[in-house]
Amino acid sequence: MKFGIAFANVGPFIHPEHAVFLARACEQRGIESLWTVEHVVVPAGYQAQYPYSPSGRMPGHEDSPIPDPLIWLAYVAGATETIRLATGILILPQRHPAYVAKELATLDLLSGGRALLGIGIGWLKEEFEVLGIPFEDRAARTEEACAALRTLWKPGANAFKGRYFHWDALESHPKPVQPGGVPIVVGGHVKGAARRAARVGDGFFPMKTEGGRLGELLAEMADECAKIGRDPGQIEITTALPGHDVDAIKALEDQGVSRCVMAPPAFDHDGIERGLDAFANQVMARL
Repeated sequence: MKFGIAFANVGPFIHPEHAVFLARACEQRGIESLWTVEHVVVPAGYQAQYPYSPSGRMPGHEDSPIPDPLIWLAYVAGATETIRLATGILILPQRHPAYVAKELATLDLLSGGRALLGIGIGWLKEEFEVLGIPFEDRAARTEEACAALRTLWKPGANAFKGRYFHWDALESHPKPVQPGGVPIVVGGHVKGAARRAARVGDGFFPMKTEGGRLGELLAEMADECAKIGRDPGQIEITTALPGHDVDAIKALEDQGVSRCVMAPPAFDHDGIERGLDAFANQVMARL
C-alpha cells in the first residue's frame, strides 16, 4: 500500500517555507505522493453544492487562497527527489488540453517522471460561468480532453478531431518522461466517474466511499471495462485513508486499492513531524 497527502497546497502550505517543509518531511518518511486541489476562482455566495460535505460548502472561507496546483507542484519538485507530484484534482474541462499537455509534460520532465494527473469534471457551476464554459458539457469535454492529451503526448506530429477540440498535425514538446505519458487518474465518487475511469483512466480515485460504496463503484468500473474489452486490473485504485486502522487498510488492499490518501497531520512543523512519525510507526511499519 502506498500513502499520499491530500490538500497539500492549502492552508499554511501556500507559503514557500511550509510547502517545502511538508514535502520534504513526507518524502523522508516514505509518503509516496502529494495531491493538490484546484479552483481558479470561487464566486462569492456560490449556490452549487460541494459534494464532499453534508453542508454543501467547501472547507474554509470563500477567500481562502488556493494556489495553482501545477505551479505549486513544480515549486516543491525542485526541493524533493522521489515523492510523486499529483493533482487531486485538476478541473480538466476548464482548461484547454494543449496547455495541460505542455504543463504536465514540463512538470514530468523537470521532476524526473514524478507527475500524476488527477482529474475531475468539477461541481462549482458558477466557476464555469465565469470562464464561459458550459457546465452541462463538462463530462463529455473531460473525456475528449483526455483523448487529446494522449495524442499530444505521443511521439511525432499528430492531428486531433473532436467535438470540442480539433487541430491538424502539430508538434507538442517536451514530451513526458514516463512511457505512454503522464498517468491520468479519474476522480469522483459517483458511478459516472467509475465508468469514466474505465474508459479514459490509468487510475480511479473515489474519495467518498463510506457504507460499502467503494465496492459498488469498483463493480461499476469493472462492468464498463467488460463492455469495452479492458482489464480492470490495469486501473490503479486510490481512496481515502480509513484512519490508522491497519485491518481496514488491509481490507482495502483486498478490494484492489493500492494507495490511500489523507490530509496533513498538522499545520505546524513539529506537529507535522510528530504526526507523520506516528503514522509511520503505527501504520506503515505494520503493513
